[in-house]
Amino acid sequence: MKQKIHLRKKYLNLRKNKYYDVDKEFFLPLLKLIRSKIKKKLIKIALYYPSNFELNVLKLLEFNNILVNEILLPVTNKNNTMNFFSWKKKDVLFINEFGMLEPTKTEIKVPDVMLVPILAFDKKKYRLGYGKGFYDRYLNKYLSQFKNILTVGVAFSFQRHHKLPINLNDVKLDFILTEKGIY
Repeated sequence: MKQKIHLRKKYLNLRKNKYYDVDKEFFLPLLKLIRSKIKKKLIKIALYYPSNFELNVLKLLEFNNILVNEILLPVTNKNNTMNFFSWKKKDVLFINEFGMLEPTKTEIKVPDVMLVPILAFDKKKYRLGYGKGFYDRYLNKYLSQFKNILTVGVAFSFQRHHKLPINLNDVKLDFILTEKGIY
């Protein structure tokens, strides 16, 4: 556990010091991946509203031809769970107890594609998050029911760590997207 705490601090500081903005072309490999893996015409994609020097996934919305019929954002609950709800670019967002922006709670949605924030990742596609386990709990619950959720971690290449400490609850992602492409 101490190792994860140390790694969180290290990669949060590294991301803060090395952060750079990306343009929408950063997401071209992701769009190609989605088109090849998801056979639906229109999809539900779960994003996160970036904060704390997270990579700005909202740039993805600058594509006019993206085949998304619904954008979802996470909402955390008091019992340390998370669900996704619909959001449109101009909808009002609310600040939760962690200072994160969340949409209005309406009908719970399950995404076809989920973009996951990362503090660090390794070559096996495990991720290190902030330590509350929201994404791992969500994925452990829903991947057993909905095996077709495509999970893509989004990070800068400098956030790669040789081997992260993992436990039974940690979920391996399908892909990691960085400025160098898809892992």
